[in-house]
Amino acid sequence: MKTSIDINCDVGESYGKNTSQYDKDIMPYISSCNIACGFHSGDPLTIERTIKLALKHNVKIGAHPSFPDLQGFGRRVMNIPSEELRAIVRYQIAALKGMVKALGGKLHHIKPHGALYNLAAKDEKTAEAIVKAIVSIDDGLILYGLSGSLIEGICNKYDLQYAHEAFADRNYEEDGSLRSRQLKNAVIHDEKAVVRQVKMMIEQGKVIAYTGEAISLKVDTICIHSDTKDAAQLAAGIHKVLKH
Repeated sequence: MKTSIDINCDVGESYGKNTSQYDKDIMPYISSCNIACGFHSGDPLTIERTIKLALKHNVKIGAHPSFPDLQGFGRRVMNIPSEELRAIVRYQIAALKGMVKALGGKLHHIKPHGALYNLAAKDEKTAEAIVKAIVSIDDGLILYGLSGSLIEGICNKYDLQYAHEAFADRNYEEDGSLRSRQLKNAVIHDEKAVVRQVKMMIEQGKVIAYTGEAISLKVDTICIHSDTKDAAQLAAGIHKVLKH
């Protein structure tokens, strides 16, 4: 099965001397990455090292902004006024964009993280705050968002390019949302199951929900998480399938 589908991964989610080995292992098998901006994980040194690693492997670089939630790894919803949220997101994107430029690269896209990502998929005010922050910095950037979600319409409103994202290693609910990590079996660890799900997404534009229903979805980019068990092995398996 030959395809040019983008495979992305959330990276840079560690600190300084404890930079994750996962990033180094998975980078050869992906085509774009989303680098933590320091608000849910990461620090300046980790960000710089991760940018250099991505440039070395010719991987497109994106910013991965989140709610300011280090303690909760950005996975807790925070009630923040739109003006403040827009500034929070703008700050993170601007920092990543500047560091990427300083190291000889170019920022390619934005992918919100965790609770911010999921809230923006269904809440108009959150989605608009994010999109406004992005276009104020660079309206040539691409927003990676959940396939078929509300934020796509906000991107269209502001003429911002949108990439429909699907998840290789996550289970879906019947409404097309991701199964909460607080619930059992939110993450898929079995390599064969992950590859099977990816093949269905690409070949049929569908995914089987946790409850058994077949859901239709658009797919421009597929995410695999670097902190999923055996993530590099999963990424290598997906990479192999896509090349044959």
